[in-house]
Amino acid sequence: MRAIRIHRFGGPEELRCEEVAVPQPGEHEVLLRVHAAGLNYTDLGQRAGHMMGAPPLPFVPGLEAAGVVEAVGSAVRGLAAGTRVVATLPNQGGLAEYAVAPAATVLAIPDALSFAQAVALPAQGPTALLGLRLGAQLRGGESVFVPSAAGGVGTLLVQLARALGAGRVIGAASRADKRALVTRLGAAATVDMADPAWPAQVREATEGRGADVVFVAGGGAIAARSLEALAPRGRLVLFGADCMFDTAWSREQMTGLLAQNQSIVGFATFTLPLAERQAALVEVLEWAASGRIEPVIGQTFALAEVARAHEAMAARSTTGKVVVHVA
Repeated sequence: MRAIRIHRFGGPEELRCEEVAVPQPGEHEVLLRVHAAGLNYTDLGQRAGHMMGAPPLPFVPGLEAAGVVEAVGSAVRGLAAGTRVVATLPNQGGLAEYAVAPAATVLAIPDALSFAQAVALPAQGPTALLGLRLGAQLRGGESVFVPSAAGGVGTLLVQLARALGAGRVIGAASRADKRALVTRLGAAATVDMADPAWPAQVREATEGRGADVVFVAGGGAIAARSLEALAPRGRLVLFGADCMFDTAWSREQMTGLLAQNQSIVGFATFTLPLAERQAALVEVLEWAASGRIEPVIGQTFALAEVARAHEAMAARSTTGKVVVHVA
């Protein structure tokens, strides 16, 4: 079968399309004929060797796959060959024509969703839904600001915040076409992140008060400057891997945080119990199948074009979920 393999950490050129043996499912595993795989920013960090958790080299990357059940292990129940499914792959392997996943991470795809739509949700869907419920503890009528609103998680945060009763959702992006997308998804106002005065734009959109909840995925100055856009008693939710890098707070910012009774909340979906993550994914899949939310697929690539997909993501030229079509 064809698969993408990484033999050494480095740039996108280390993603090689090769012929490898078809994996065999273990007792509690499912073999999928992959139709679509999802890409995440964590994939870029692992490819470069900047993040923990990568399998031993060489390995086939890919944490999400959607396709058809080809075979199941002897202990697997409730999943039959031919079933359309989506899965998370803790040991990776999704960027291949066949992939093995633990049966506990495999869910049937609703008939109304395509493989591409389904694979846009395993990582981003629970992150957005549980980030709002558990991380932000969103209450009805509160305002929400999403700085990276045109991305995979951001497009879902905008929609799910509205569905969960947020009073006003403000989304930000650095390009006009991305802001138009965020508006179409239901944001009441948009902010230009290319404007250094973007925190003031958030305050203007919230009648000078600031947003009750701000979601930050990026590192650098964005997290610290987001405090300028946060309301008294507001919650700044840090959820992206990039938040671990180059994020610093000044004494003045910490003083303001204390004086205004604000909170900085760390949120990571992958450390939550699997059952909780799977339940959230089931809910998001149902909402997408019913049309209550839209999985936004910005760009698609063929399996042999995965290196180009990584380059596009690194350049921040993508919107929504980046999907790799395998079959």
